[in-house]
Amino acid sequence: MASTTELTGRVIFKGDPGYEAARKNWDPHTDRYPKVFVFAQKTKDVANAIRWARENKVPIRARSGRHALEKDLSQVNGGIVIDVSGLKTIKLNKKGGTVVVGTGNRVGKIVDTLARQGYMAGFGDSPSVGIGGITPGGGIGPLQRTIGLISDNLIGLEMVDAKGRILKANKKNHSDLLWASRGGGGGNFGVYTKYKFKVRRSPANATVFQFTWPWNQFEEVVKAWQRWAPFTSTKLGSELSVGPKKGGNVSMLGIYLGSKTEALRLLEPITSVGTITTKVIRNLPYLEATKFMLAPDPVLTQKFSNQFSSGFGNKPFPDKAFKYMREFLEKSEGGTPAGFFFLNWGGAIRRLGPRDTAFYWRKPQYYVEWNSSWVKPSHAARNIALARNTRKKLQPYIVGSYINVPDQGIKCSGPVYYGKNYARLRRVKTKYDPQNVFNNPQSIKPLHTKKR
Repeated sequence: MASTTELTGRVIFKGDPGYEAARKNWDPHTDRYPKVFVFAQKTKDVANAIRWARENKVPIRARSGRHALEKDLSQVNGGIVIDVSGLKTIKLNKKGGTVVVGTGNRVGKIVDTLARQGYMAGFGDSPSVGIGGITPGGGIGPLQRTIGLISDNLIGLEMVDAKGRILKANKKNHSDLLWASRGGGGGNFGVYTKYKFKVRRSPANATVFQFTWPWNQFEEVVKAWQRWAPFTSTKLGSELSVGPKKGGNVSMLGIYLGSKTEALRLLEPITSVGTITTKVIRNLPYLEATKFMLAPDPVLTQKFSNQFSSGFGNKPFPDKAFKYMREFLEKSEGGTPAGFFFLNWGGAIRRLGPRDTAFYWRKPQYYVEWNSSWVKPSHAARNIALARNTRKKLQPYIVGSYINVPDQGIKCSGPVYYGKNYARLRRVKTKYDPQNVFNNPQSIKPLHTKKR
């Protein structure tokens, strides 16, 4: 059947000028060769792209910030990529305490725009991540203990479904879709075009800090951090990173929504450990504090490919886990961003129950991820195996996995990403996408998959 729908927006087919630039992602390992890119300028362009894809029997991928961390998630060979990065509106309603954002906005832009007007927006560890992708997966970061996950603040959305219909979801309409979109992962139910968040006033100032220790003290520092970080003030968010043995160190970056004096007092249980080699602690106007936390992270100059894996810790690592961690760090390639990353949990995350939103992992004490990195394609298989084998070894000490930091080595991944919410997510999927039009290697499957 000939296609009756025309593609609209900025359309780039394979072979057109701009195609090579269009297919480059933050992680080069995820680059693919789609048939066509549609850079949507408005919601109607997304609807037309979905209809066109259905008529031409072409697989669909949605893309926001180009930060997908696994293959075939935001691009697919021979498919259509619906890129929403042109949907960049930001409308703050001070009276209502809400903001409506286009899903093409990068997290850093939203944080900056709101901070200039005295409001807080959640963020992770990179300003160039798209709000479109980070939100439905949960959206973790250093403010989560104060304001909750990014998705916890999502109160409404606009999405284009598999038939090209524009749906608006909130507490009253399509409330099941809103529930599923708060932690159920992107690329499962449709293509999101707008999000409505509740927002809070920011403090006038915040205290930011960064400390480093020698690599060989990582065990001592991580042990102290795991005992301290989940139980400190809920106004304090802390990211702890351990790099490869070859050329890496231990570093802690964080923010406290309060005074420097109070921050120093709260940090004492961790700053009194080991030998700190560099120390920065500053009380800054809130806008400047967000800039300190979000160092520039451009998408297209990234040369490293990565294999990530992730999980949640219910209690501190025992010695056996440190043995596996050490083995991983000793085998990781030096001079790369490989390593372990921890983020403290608790506070506002626990104010919601595991079933209140699709994001299930409310009760752990901390989040953990690790990634092996490489530049030469010939090193890919070795590094992928290193990250995935480390997951197998750490399995007794972690629960679950974070859908925004996926690992396609995980078999039967639904309950691993979504815990006991997986069955309900499949019901929502069956309602909104019964034919599994929106799919990827680990997407949620409808209850009765029909042939397309």
